[in-house]
Amino acid sequence: MCDSLVALGEDAVLFAKNSDREPGEEQVVEHHERARHAAGARLATTYLTLDQARTTHETVLSRPRWMWGAEMGANEHGLAIGNEAVFTRVPVDAIGLTGMDLVRLALERCASADEALELITWMIDRHGQGGAAGYRNKRFRYHNAFLIADPTGAWVLETAGRFWAAERVERGSIRSISNVLTLGTRYTRVGPGTIDAARSRGFLRRGETFDFRRAFGAPAMHWLSGGDLRRACTARVAGERISLASMSAALRDHAGRTPRAGLRMTMPCAHASWLPTRSAGQTTGSMISRLAPGGSTHFLTGTSAPCISVFKPVPLGRGPVETSAGEASLFWRAEALHRTVLREYEARRAAFEDERASLEARALEIASPGEATEIWREHHARVLEWRARAERVAPRRRAGAFDAYWRIQSWRDGMAGWRGHG
Repeated sequence: MCDSLVALGEDAVLFAKNSDREPGEEQVVEHHERARHAAGARLATTYLTLDQARTTHETVLSRPRWMWGAEMGANEHGLAIGNEAVFTRVPVDAIGLTGMDLVRLALERCASADEALELITWMIDRHGQGGAAGYRNKRFRYHNAFLIADPTGAWVLETAGRFWAAERVERGSIRSISNVLTLGTRYTRVGPGTIDAARSRGFLRRGETFDFRRAFGAPAMHWLSGGDLRRACTARVAGERISLASMSAALRDHAGRTPRAGLRMTMPCAHASWLPTRSAGQTTGSMISRLAPGGSTHFLTGTSAPCISVFKPVPLGRGPVETSAGEASLFWRAEALHRTVLREYEARRAAFEDERASLEARALEIASPGEATEIWREHHARVLEWRARAERVAPRRRAGAFDAYWRIQSWRDGMAGWRGHG
């Protein structure tokens, strides 16, 4: 589950995404330099092996460690892409390209949003979408929607197997997507054979106007995923004042609830719960970008829970940035902080919020690779301090089902000796 949004301003395009996955799935941020590949080279994606491109662009990627593909990322040309799981009436292939594979392939090979749209739809037609998409839950499979943006504009692409529809986002507007199909009758392009397939499968009756969401969507999953509620939430928060700050605020929003609350995923900043409708709903990585003709800027957390994390820069085209931050994984060090804070969310978060906000304010002003690497290292060090400070705030409530779920999750993740939910 995920949330992505784009705002097309007068002088720049702003892009943002939360990647929601299973809570124990580590997500890593990687900076890859432009590369040349030998003729005839082959590329191993998550499940399929393809012909490698002769040149791959410089990229920053945020990806689940066990996958080749990326949940989100950007390249040297100011192209940014994120994908969303969507649930349709078309069966998911046993093997194919994952949505994350398609994101990374487009970022490595394309220089614009138009090119990326063409490549992704071509890849879907040739190779299909499929394969297990869950970390522990290998039965979890889905099709994908994509938000594709560059300094000149953006596309929303929604798919159901090899069928698709796409909408060009209008200048001056905000567009948000989540884990539901959104393209009804207002699409800009529709894939070859898509309308005929809807008609032959009984999804489109004689005389009806073609509606992509109604034809291919799974209505029960539209409700269960909470995607429409989260889409409305991110669009509302981001639209209050279009800026990087408003985009990050949208990704951090809890829709007026605490992390414990809710039967479904209704808050963009997702925290997993013992409920089956939320067990794969943990925000494990986040990204915001400002895409402009004169140069684009990209900021990623490299951690779960953007509400207590820091967006840190990865400048492209200026030299390498080291995002690993040291021997101990930033993701897991920050995850221990996250699980500590969850036990008494408001009070423990308040123990370090001013420092977190100050560090991020500095990070958003940094442009050089050396300074960017240092800010990643500083966040890595500060997380230990913040966790120690949070642990000194005693819980004011008795532990419940939510806390028991996180104790079990910590045991599954090899954190059994850790006392964060005591």
